[in-house]
Amino acid sequence: MEIQQKQLFGHPRGLYILFLTEMWERFSYYGMRALLVLFLVSSVNGENPGYGWTSSEALKLYGIYTFLVYLSSIPGGILADKYIGQKKAVIVGGVLLVIGHSILAVQNISAFYIGLGLIIAGVGCLKPNISTMVGGLYQKGDDRRDKGFTIFYIGINVGAFLAGIIIGYVGETMGWHYGFGLAGLGMLIGLIIFILGSKDLKGVGEATKTLSKADQAVLDKPLTKIEKDRVLVMLLSFLMVIIFWGAFEQAGGLMNLYASEKTDRVIGFLNWTVPATWFQSVNSFFIITLGIPVAAFWYNWKKKGKEASSIFKIAMGVLIMGWGFLFMSAASMQYQENGSSAMYWLVLAYLFHTVGELCASPVALSFITKLAPLKYASIMMGVYFAATGLGNYVAAWVGVWSQTAGELEIFMGIAIFCTIIAGLVIAIRKPLKRLTHGAEDFSEKTMGKTATA
Repeated sequence: MEIQQKQLFGHPRGLYILFLTEMWERFSYYGMRALLVLFLVSSVNGENPGYGWTSSEALKLYGIYTFLVYLSSIPGGILADKYIGQKKAVIVGGVLLVIGHSILAVQNISAFYIGLGLIIAGVGCLKPNISTMVGGLYQKGDDRRDKGFTIFYIGINVGAFLAGIIIGYVGETMGWHYGFGLAGLGMLIGLIIFILGSKDLKGVGEATKTLSKADQAVLDKPLTKIEKDRVLVMLLSFLMVIIFWGAFEQAGGLMNLYASEKTDRVIGFLNWTVPATWFQSVNSFFIITLGIPVAAFWYNWKKKGKEASSIFKIAMGVLIMGWGFLFMSAASMQYQENGSSAMYWLVLAYLFHTVGELCASPVALSFITKLAPLKYASIMMGVYFAATGLGNYVAAWVGVWSQTAGELEIFMGIAIFCTIIAGLVIAIRKPLKRLTHGAEDFSEKTMGKTATA
């Protein structure tokens, strides 16, 4: 079903509605994430009391929570593909998130777990479906799709940047539960924007029962050999996704604790200590400032006929992100020598992590919308986020392991492992590309045209 989409700045207007919705959803999610581990390990008798858990206990819960957040994307995708469509699933997810974050503002352990449960369900409904809707704004072969996902991805990180600064500050200085409540307010704003802007999303993310008979017939057909090959290469790429996020998500756990406990955060001439949660915004700041340049680099790189397949970009993302841990290794050595490490090591690590993320994550989202069979579009996006969740779970256990194995050994091991895996994937990228059957080929004729649902 082809829908004429109104354009704004060279992209469908609906992209900016999804941009703003996801920006506020990520404001709520990353704000809560910045506080969670620090809240759990805070003393029960302090000025800003928490639960007084050990670092290992907090990291274990963090891992289980983030794993379930992304694992829930599978039932969220099934709900959309089989029953209510992506658009309604996003609304359901938004409502659950508003309620879940608001409940966390209540200072009660039962409310805490209920709030986490509702957030898990809410992200599962919203996250895979809003990402799939971005792909639905573009026709097959439209090379603006990767750029569109990068713009969307910048929206994610505007929200994450503001979350670390605003929610992090409120949580650390005024009270953890005030921070959790502020996260709920952010999601409410995002939900209102999505509902009011739905007029620019006509024909995108609709339930399958609203499709024409011709479109429904396509959905009822069994998968072809080409579609099966594309599903296979997607599943293989998800292994890299697990490795990427298993390393990258040290940010919310191990690196968050490292910033709080082992980094010299005092700015001498100001006699002021930088809040530990603010480092959660460094990655987002770099994404906002580097997102368009990195996307433009790959766009021009591809135009010159050089290797720019999604598989290659994701592998390069793993490699560059892994090298960021070399700076954390240097920080650990400085800590062993001086009893604290400089803030610039964290900033440099996040810089490399960001460039790696920009090469891998928005590209992976776009890759799925190019390859996934229409009947399984949201489900495959859900599987991608489940792989992300598994990476988060691995990240938490790596953080727990570091409590006994040593941070220097962990940081150096991550850098070496990511380098080896990326090198292997780059070496075998040609047979992997053949499994896509040209799904990433684009035509100049499709560029600048309107989108399909």
